[in-house]
Amino acid sequence: MGFESMRAVRRSLGMLVLLPWLVSCGGSGFSDLDAFMAEKHALPGGVIEPIPTFKACEAFAYAATTLRSPFTRPVEIRQLAALSSRAALRPDNNRPKEYLERFTLDSLLMVGSLERAGEDWTLIKDPDGGIHRVQVGNFLGRDHGRIAEMGDTFVAVIEIVPDGTEDGWVERPRTIELSGM
Repeated sequence: MGFESMRAVRRSLGMLVLLPWLVSCGGSGFSDLDAFMAEKHALPGGVIEPIPTFKACEAFAYAATTLRSPFTRPVEIRQLAALSSRAALRPDNNRPKEYLERFTLDSLLMVGSLERAGEDWTLIKDPDGGIHRVQVGNFLGRDHGRIAEMGDTFVAVIEIVPDGTEDGWVERPRTIELSGM
């Protein structure tokens, strides 16, 4: 017997073994499915509920852009009481703005300090990636922050912020600490 004839015999035997199984799967094995479908077709049809109407919300215009941001830490009551005794405190709106005043104080990072020609400088990184040298007296941040003190690992800033009353201002101390690049 050749290789092809052995293959044909094996194929025939496989079909003979599978034939009874295939025959048992045939027939009317769908009677339970037919009964289920007939039962569902016999039920009365329902009414589909209409799509609910859309209720438009009123547009809200945020009119508190000149007030303190709700995302910055509020001034503590003790600080407000201690610092509110200063009369005529207000930012100088006539002075020219410095470059770092366009950024929020929280977005500025202290990345180092250096001494050059006998003067101490602090290196501040802005959100755009620029590095700037600052000294005591320079302004930074959007709330009229002025650098009051510098150390090797910190910059102390005094901001002038609204106290919540009309034309009322208060000083708020803040600190920028040294961070990694």
